[in-house]
Parts: sequence; structure tokens; C-alpha cells
Amino acid sequence: MQPFSGVATLRGPALRHFVRHYLEMVIAMVVGMMMLAPLWTLLSRWLEWPELRDRTELLTLTMATDMTLGMAAWMRYRRHSWRPIAEMSAAMFVPFIILFVPLWAGLISEDALMLAGHALMLVAMLVVMLARPQEYAGHHHTTVSSSG
Repeated sequence: MQPFSGVATLRGPALRHFVRHYLEMVIAMVVGMMMLAPLWTLLSRWLEWPELRDRTELLTLTMATDMTLGMAAWMRYRRHSWRPIAEMSAAMFVPFIILFVPLWAGLISEDALMLAGHALMLVAMLVVMLARPQEYAGHHHTTVSSSG
């Protein structure tokens, strides 16, 4: 099946499940960020490495990690295999990494990086989901295994 070929089938219950799944992942990301961010603060103090919280690039990468861990845990709970989890995890990091270049070139501010990075992350998540609509519009009843 070609990517995006099943998007037209997202109607009724499938569309509701797709939207609910997207919102669940966003909530899991926020929970991950809220739960793990304090650990980064403690770690930066313990290691006497304030740059971990002060450097925009490191801050965005730790935030993306926090959100990814929350989202990946939720996806695994929902019985997704590792491939969609990896694809969705990339959607968390790629927007920020791409925006580092204009930040370093002085074309955008640190605040713009944070705002645009989060907005693009949400768009990237949607693109990943639309590439495999059946993955996110259906129910997962398979057993979670370490292989897959």
C-alpha cells in the first residue's frame, strides 16, 4: 500500500479513533515533559552543568526526549510495534534539529526556535500518522513483545 493511500478511509469511527489517538499522544507528551523535566534540572545541578538547562539546543533536545519517552510509553501501552514508535519519535526531534541551522545563522531567535519547533513537531506527528492511517485509526489487540 502506498503511503497516504488510506487517508480517504478516515471517516466515522475510524476518524474519531485517529483524532483520539493523536490527542492521547499529545497528552502523553505533555505528561512526559512534566514528569521528566525536573529530573533534568536536578541532573544539571548535580553535575554542575547549567548549560544543560541554559543552552537552547540542549533544552530543546531534553524536552523532545521527555516528550518522546512519554509518547513512546503510551504507544507501547496501546500495542504499537517498534517501527511506528521510532517513526513518531523521529517526528519529535527532526523539527528542532532542522531549526538549529537558522538559529545558528542568526535568522531566528531562541524563542522562535521553541515556538516553531513545537508547532512543526505537531505537524510532523500528523504527517507520520497520515502516512499510515490504519496504524492510528484502528485498535491494537496484539500482544506487546520485545521483538515487535
